[in-house]
Amino acid sequence: MTARLARVRADSYIDSVRLMSATRTMGQRDGVEWAAAVMGTPANVEILSGRGFGDETLRKATANDLVFAVIADDDDEATAALDQGESAVDAASSQAADAAGAATRPLSLEEATEALPGANVAIVSVPGEFAALETQKAITAGMHVLLFSDNVPLEDEIALKRRAAELGLLVMGPGAGTAAIGGVGLGFANAVRRGTVGVVAAAGTGAQEVMSLVDRWGGGITDVIGVGGRDLSAPVGGVMADLALRSVTADTRAEVVVLVSKPPAPEVAEALFGRLGTKPVVAAMIGMEDEGLARPGLRVARTLDEAAADAVELAGSPRPDPGEGLSEAVAPTIDRVPPRRTAVRGLFTGGTLCYEALVVLSSRLGPVYSNTPLREGWGLPAPDGAHICLDMGEEEYTRGRPHPMIDPEARIEEIRRAGADPDTAVVLLDVVLGYGAHPDPAAVLSLPCEEVARRRDGAAVVAYVLGTDSDLQDVRRQRAQLADAGCLVAPTAARAALMAAAISARRPDLAEETP
Repeated sequence: MTARLARVRADSYIDSVRLMSATRTMGQRDGVEWAAAVMGTPANVEILSGRGFGDETLRKATANDLVFAVIADDDDEATAALDQGESAVDAASSQAADAAGAATRPLSLEEATEALPGANVAIVSVPGEFAALETQKAITAGMHVLLFSDNVPLEDEIALKRRAAELGLLVMGPGAGTAAIGGVGLGFANAVRRGTVGVVAAAGTGAQEVMSLVDRWGGGITDVIGVGGRDLSAPVGGVMADLALRSVTADTRAEVVVLVSKPPAPEVAEALFGRLGTKPVVAAMIGMEDEGLARPGLRVARTLDEAAADAVELAGSPRPDPGEGLSEAVAPTIDRVPPRRTAVRGLFTGGTLCYEALVVLSSRLGPVYSNTPLREGWGLPAPDGAHICLDMGEEEYTRGRPHPMIDPEARIEEIRRAGADPDTAVVLLDVVLGYGAHPDPAAVLSLPCEEVARRRDGAAVVAYVLGTDSDLQDVRRQRAQLADAGCLVAPTAARAALMAAAISARRPDLAEETP
């Protein structure tokens, strides 16, 4: 008989890193089929209920209650796993308290501002239903806000941004995973040198790709302002993008401005570009045609690497060519992969990188199916043998478990499953480094990648590592680990998609095409 046990610890809010640690500790125990440490939000309680946890105490849990849940072979194994999960949380909390000083750790925004009176930026990361209230408090205190929280109602976002804009304050988000202000990375950001390129982004990993490539190609960054994925929609109207663009343009250090986004509402793009100043602007609006947008001082880039190359060139450095030599690099793999294998299977942690791959691949290979489809009719489930790209950072993959940038183990089974499919020609992966990401993701992913890439008559693995030499994880070390595992390691995310298309279509020249 399978045992399902849950344990609730009231008023014990902890961060996602400690939740991940406890989840992993419980899940690695022999006899445990499934385990999770989560906060008791309604969404998480619903997920646990769907897995058969029906305890009345669990149904009364609140967003500030810590919940441990285990499915194991028997009650004894489940109880032991719960004990280990609690011990892992206690140990991590004790270490954090020792490092920060338990007596001075603030428990509210008010206490935090008293402890650090010069602060002018607040990071809000609470369940979405409570995020607007905390953000309003920060705005009232005269602070810019990085609103990391997801699931914030659209009407709350509009109200927050309009109020903040009237006060000249930024609300970066909601769901703003990336920013770098004054040389300090916030959320998922990368360690980059300071320089003359400013970035405004409605796409988190899109911002990371641009800032990392600018750094890699000899440029530097002033600030990166993430405005949230809905900011350039018609209802929000680009309120924060407008304020951020004006802020970056006014910065005397910035010589070039890059705007990163998925396709915006046309009227919002038209309004923003109608207010451009004298500094050159590169618009990387992935998948949007540049018809009607051209104007003096504006370049429209089709991919993130093209935007970064434009920015580096405009800032005075030589323009890089990331496609050089890739035809020769993919040719041996094309010869090795059996012709019957034609499908590309992308498994992404970065939503913008997934979207860019969908655009690049579909323009070469036809329909690519996804949980975040480009077009109606390209959603899941996909037909047999179809090309598929999954954004594994979406809610259906992160409910009850950490984001795959934090916990790369979330993709291991999907890599093995894709590699075992006889239709798969290429398993396409992104590996995102930087603040907040796993300390050594390539070490976790190398084994399943090697199982796929070294299999006789099997699929190829094409991997792209987003990061810099200054990141904790070290982009060169991560690339080397994946190359040693048999992966083809691409120079940019867009080039990774083109290399995958080249293998699928058995045309090495595609790898060097203009994206």
